[in-house]
Amino acid sequence: MDLDQLNDIAVKMVTPGKGILAADESSGTIKKRFDSIGVDSTQDNRRDYREMLFRTETAMRDHISGVILFDETIRQNAADGTPLVKLIEDAGSIPGIKVDMGAKDLAGAEGEKVTEGLDGLRDRLADYYALGARFAKWRAVIDIAGSEVPSGYCISVNAHALARYAALCQEANIVPIVEPEVLMDGDHDIERCYEVTEFTLKSLYDELFAQDVALEGTILKPNMVIAGKKSGAQASVEQVAEMTVRCFRATVPAAVPGIVFLSGGQSDEEATAHLNAMNEAYGDVMPWGLSFSYGRALQAAPLKAWGGKVENVAAAQAAFAHRARMNGLAQLGQWHKGLEAA
Repeated sequence: MDLDQLNDIAVKMVTPGKGILAADESSGTIKKRFDSIGVDSTQDNRRDYREMLFRTETAMRDHISGVILFDETIRQNAADGTPLVKLIEDAGSIPGIKVDMGAKDLAGAEGEKVTEGLDGLRDRLADYYALGARFAKWRAVIDIAGSEVPSGYCISVNAHALARYAALCQEANIVPIVEPEVLMDGDHDIERCYEVTEFTLKSLYDELFAQDVALEGTILKPNMVIAGKKSGAQASVEQVAEMTVRCFRATVPAAVPGIVFLSGGQSDEEATAHLNAMNEAYGDVMPWGLSFSYGRALQAAPLKAWGGKVENVAAAQAAFAHRARMNGLAQLGQWHKGLEAA
């Protein structure tokens, strides 16, 4: 493990004004997104769509520090034969790779999940490094359902798996993004989300410490502290920012170079507004960079604009560039709603 190299990459991943594009949708997920615009999810269509994003020069050069890829994508070439990884590198961005095999039912815990994919991971990481990946991502899913879910058991096994994954990544000189996502699908209030997120992060960092993971060579990808989508009591932007920063300051060690949020079902503008509020109000008290690692919140607008048609590529790239710029400004605490119409 070359910790200096890992730290250098991790720091670049949270470069001021930049964030990460999550383009690692599984085959099933991207099919659903293509279905929503009436486009067949063929290998060529998936390539064309992602190539369009990676060739959006202003977005990639100015506002995207890294791109999380799916196994298919990291092996694909653009229509002109250029490897998609090279397009990302040429734009000054860092290629990354999703390595988990998805959330599966957790034995002995009805309704809860554990993420699988550790078997054979060492060999897969070596393969991905040779293909150009310099960071990886593993997502754990923590659901909130009443007072008994999530269980301590569910949080513990997912934290343990995240730490094992992280240790294997660092052995391969790949920066691990650790992603313990507390879902916002339920009817819980923001206080319940805070409680579960705090416990999850404390458990995660206990496991990372126990497994000798060097925090200087990691990135955290968490949820924001936010009420469930079905809750009748939605918090203000200011409350989300205050509670999220307070939770992280109580749980995330200062050695971690950066935190990159998932959007987790928020609208494009909500995800941007919340990130901006944190950086604007608390930028001077946070020991780590606070940025974004958005999938849908960066891609929904360009996907709709594209619609699978060549003549729409320019409009789709403009939509992607706009969302990337808005989130880049939010990372600096310089976004405001009036810019959305600019």
